[in-house]
Amino acid sequence: MAASTLLRTARRRAGLTQAQLGDRAGLSQAEVARLERAGANPTAATLERLLRAAGHRLEVRRLDAVDETQLHERLRLTPAERLAAFEASQRNLIRLARGAQRVSTPAG
Repeated sequence: MAASTLLRTARRRAGLTQAQLGDRAGLSQAEVARLERAGANPTAATLERLLRAAGHRLEVRRLDAVDETQLHERLRLTPAERLAAFEASQRNLIRLARGAQRVSTPAG
């Protein structure tokens, strides 16, 4: 979930206006509004402060299911080799997208 959505959802669930949340967190209403817009990228500290002010808690967990094999393989490549691999992937993706057909689902 995006930080902006998380923040907006927490504020609304707490029944707070942007101004009220800002007062509790030491920010202006305009700053809260900016952080609730799509694409906002608050620091973890700011996000945590705002969530706490809304009565919530930020919990960060490590995902152990990440397979780092491809990451390590790519890091062994030179920048030119990485770029060539990326370009090949892009070409394949474009071909796949062109060949894809839209499937409609029955209305129900």
